[in-house]
Amino acid sequence: MAELRIENPSRGHRLAAAARHADTAWARAVGLLGSADAGGGLVIEPCSSVHTCFMRYPIDVVFLDPDDRVLAVYAPLVPWRFTRWVRGARRVVELEAGGAGGTAVGDRLELTPCASS
Repeated sequence: MAELRIENPSRGHRLAAAARHADTAWARAVGLLGSADAGGGLVIEPCSSVHTCFMRYPIDVVFLDPDDRVLAVYAPLVPWRFTRWVRGARRVVELEAGGAGGTAVGDRLELTPCASS
């Protein structure tokens, strides 16, 4: 699974140094379920809503449009919750709670492949 570095240049914040990229049906279905923590994060594509059923910890969830502009932020999303369907969302970034670091609607994130990927 490829890894992505995720940064928010407008806020000067790195959201993830090496987030996994879930772009297959199986990887999207599994997501972070069964993991002990969010690790480096997860990018789910395509995706326009998420849930935290069966998760043991809260996460930050950032919805992005096709240009990687932030459409919605759920920070933190606690276990056993659902997000709304986010119109126009192409992908979702799931991070450890607090990982969104002040990211707001309208910010543009930069997702770049890690050198080791």
